[in-house]
Amino acid sequence: MLRLDRISGFILFLILLVGAPMILPSNMHFIRLLLGLALGYILSRSYTGFAGSVNRAYKNGSTKLMRTMMFMFFITALANVSFLMFTQNITMYALWVNPINLGLLIGGILFGIGMSFSSCCASGVLTDLATDAPRAGVTLIFFCIGVFIGFPFQVQSWVKNSWWTSPTGTKFANGVYMPDLFKWDGMNGYLGAVVLTALLAGLVIYLSYLYEKKRKLADDYHVIPSENVQDHPEDFDAKTFSLRNEETYRYLLEKPWTLKQGAFGMMIVFVLMMGITRSGWGASTPYGLWMGKLLNVFGVSDNALSQFAHLPAGTFSAPLLSNPVTVQNFGIFLGTLIYILTSGLLKKTLHATTSLTLKSASMFAAGGLAMGFGTRLSNGCNVGALYSPIAQFSISGWIFLAFLVAGGVLGNMFAKRVYA
Repeated sequence: MLRLDRISGFILFLILLVGAPMILPSNMHFIRLLLGLALGYILSRSYTGFAGSVNRAYKNGSTKLMRTMMFMFFITALANVSFLMFTQNITMYALWVNPINLGLLIGGILFGIGMSFSSCCASGVLTDLATDAPRAGVTLIFFCIGVFIGFPFQVQSWVKNSWWTSPTGTKFANGVYMPDLFKWDGMNGYLGAVVLTALLAGLVIYLSYLYEKKRKLADDYHVIPSENVQDHPEDFDAKTFSLRNEETYRYLLEKPWTLKQGAFGMMIVFVLMMGITRSGWGASTPYGLWMGKLLNVFGVSDNALSQFAHLPAGTFSAPLLSNPVTVQNFGIFLGTLIYILTSGLLKKTLHATTSLTLKSASMFAAGGLAMGFGTRLSNGCNVGALYSPIAQFSISGWIFLAFLVAGGVLGNMFAKRVYA
C-alpha cells in the first residue's frame, strides 16, 4: 500500500500547508491557495468540467453533467441568499452582475467554440495541465495570449455598457440583478429570484432530458466511461475497515466521487469564497497578466503594457504571487496533482496523455485563443460569466449560457469535420 506516488502526494500537501504561508504575501493569499486546492481536488475526483456539459452532450448524447451543473447553480444561489438578503450595504460584496450587451453574446459564442476545440475551459485547463499536459499546455499558452490581446476591448462601449440594468445592477457593472424584479415578494426580492432561478434551471434540465431521449431513441447515445464508473460505485464493507487496508484506502482517497458529490463540494467552496473574500469565483484575468509579465521580462515596459491593456500602472511589474486569483489558479493545478498522486493514478494518467499532431495542436491553439479573447468580451469565463453570475442572481449568466451552448455546438460541428 505504501507507494512512492501516494507518499509524494501527501508530502506535497504538507509542504504547501507549512511552506506556502512563508512565501505568500498575506493570510488571504494562503486562503486563496486552500480554496484553489479544494477546487482542483473536487473537479478532478468528480471528473467534472464546465466544458464537458456541452461537449459530452454533443459527442455522446449524455446530458448528465449539464443537469448536474444546473443543480449546482441552483443550490449555490440558494445558499448565497443567506449572505445577501439582510445585507445593509450590498456593495460590500463584489457581485458578478455583468452587463448585457453584444460583447456578452459574442464572448459566449467564442468561448463555446474554444472549449469544444480544446475540451476544457479556464478552470479546466488548469486541472488538465496535470492530467494531459500537451493539450492543456498549448491551450493555456494561447488562452493567455487571447486574454491579453482582449484587454483593450474591455473599455469599449459595446463590452462595457449594458442594454438593460436594474437599481442594484447600477452599483456593479450595470447588469440586471434578479431580486430587483421582485421587490414586492415580501422577502426583498429574493423569493422571486430563487423561484426564477429554479424555473430556468428546471427548463434547462427538461430540455436536456428531451435531447438525451432523442439521442437514445435514435440509437446515437454512447456511454461515457467516467460517468459509468460514477453511476456504479463499488460497495465498501465496513467489516473490512482498517487504516492499513488497501480497500479502505481506495474507498477514502481513490474512488471517484459522483457528479452530485462534486457539485455539493464546489457549492461549499463557493459559499466559503463568498463569506471570506466577499466575491465570486473568477479564473481567466490572471492569464492575460501572465502574458503581460512574460512580455515585461523580455523588455516591454510596464507603462507600455498598462497603456495597451488599460490597466493601472504597475499591474505587470508586480510580483507574480501578489495577485490572489493567480494563487488560487495555481492551487487548482496543485489540487489536481495531489489527487492524482494520492489516488495512485499517476501511471495511468501518464499513459493517457495526448500525442500532439500539427492538426490537433492547431485546434488546441485556436481553442485557447477563442476562449481567452471571448472572456474579455463577456467579462468572464465559465466561472466568471456563468457560474458566479447565476449563483449571484445576475440575468447575464443565463444569457451567457445560451450563447455558450450555441458556440459549443458550432465548435463541435466544425471539429467533427476537421477530424473526420
